Amino acid sequence: MARIHLIGVCGTAMATLAALLKHRGHDVRGSDQNVYPPMSDFLQQQGIPTFQGYKPEQITADLDVVIVGNAISRGNPELEEVLDRKIRYCSLPEAVRDHFLWGARSIVIAGTHGKTTTTSLTGWVLAHGGADPSVFIGGISENFESSYRVGGGREFVIEGDEYDSAFFDKTAKFLKYLPDIAVVNNLEYDHADIYPDLASIRLAFQRFVNLVPRRGLLLLGIDSPEAAALGARAHCRVESFGLSAGADWQGHDLKVNATSTVFSVRQHGQSIGTFEVPLLGAYNVRNALAALAVGSAVGLNTDTMGDALRRFRGVRRRMELRGTANGVAVYDDFAHHPTAIGETLDGVRSAFPDRSLWAIFEPRSATSCRRVFQDDFARALAKADHVILPAVYRSTLPEDQRLSTEQLVADLRGVDARYIPRVDDIVQTVASEARPGDIVVIMSNGGFDDIHRKLIAALDAGQSR
Repeated sequence: MARIHLIGVCGTAMATLAALLKHRGHDVRGSDQNVYPPMSDFLQQQGIPTFQGYKPEQITADLDVVIVGNAISRGNPELEEVLDRKIRYCSLPEAVRDHFLWGARSIVIAGTHGKTTTTSLTGWVLAHGGADPSVFIGGISENFESSYRVGGGREFVIEGDEYDSAFFDKTAKFLKYLPDIAVVNNLEYDHADIYPDLASIRLAFQRFVNLVPRRGLLLLGIDSPEAAALGARAHCRVESFGLSAGADWQGHDLKVNATSTVFSVRQHGQSIGTFEVPLLGAYNVRNALAALAVGSAVGLNTDTMGDALRRFRGVRRRMELRGTANGVAVYDDFAHHPTAIGETLDGVRSAFPDRSLWAIFEPRSATSCRRVFQDDFARALAKADHVILPAVYRSTLPEDQRLSTEQLVADLRGVDARYIPRVDDIVQTVASEARPGDIVVIMSNGGFDDIHRKLIAALDAGQSR
């Protein structure tokens, strides 16, 4: 049993790793600057002591290793103590690899969009099919009611993030995950704070693909030209999935309704049946196709996988219906890249073609705060009937590099678009103008000042008047 301390433990991935290590029997604790729900509750439920704030005295002599989160930088009091005393330390992906992946069949789900949903789908398909996998997700899977699952089987399904690993290691996390089966849903420019251009992020994915062994399998999203091109770099078997003709796993004849998407599948040109997944839109069919391809590689039969897809319960904050009040449905979605926003709105539009669609988007991530995506955001948000944008969240970027939400509103010609800086004013506006039957999609990768609860309460209050 090792004594392990995690600096920055309240990030979703770090808290998940802490829980997995605890489950393995290690003595685990951690610290963070901001210890608050939901992750503080999660850690408490797991029996993991968590210190509020970073203090040198929390780095004690009995520690075997310290895991340093990628948000931690030089100057952090605990990190400085670790370095001064030469205590063994590592990054999160190194810890995952060394504790869990060397003896596993590692199934790594990568790509610019859809990683969390695809990881959840794949983990669930394998679990439902009896493979008994372990799963590590960058979000909360409703089927597992957790961000992880500990199984007794050989398979370990993990979300492969291309973000950097730690202050001392600026390479992508997924380069540590030893892929036996690798999935790349798509590839676009993202993480503008880490990667200066598309070429640099393409190189990270090329290095990832180069890690798959000869007897491994690389699954590529054929609808993404950049992802499809990675096949030329592979030294293993390559299969494709998507909606395009020629895909080895091709989805077709999609039918989207209010609660699910029905689609048919051809495997290597031969029909294998019709499937239903309780998710909306073409992009979720691509996610499901990747899960089917992995399940088939593991040895699951079609009927079992189809039953698993029907029983999938979704992922929190991925088009999660937070409530319906006064006839207005309020959804929460994690989308923050222009392509993800556009696909989310397309999915909602295909499910509810005759209903008025509101898009409320908070530019918060390092990517979405940047002016380089100005025109892409305008094209994506133009798919809604009403668009509301608050101020860019606490960005320290120079004005000439920072996204202008005011300019974005001006660029959305033909759309009812408004710049409303304060959340309370957004809530008041939507609550007074939305009509029964309207769909409101709130998109942010942060808490967005609890706007979902506030809006549902305001809509309820309006109904009672």
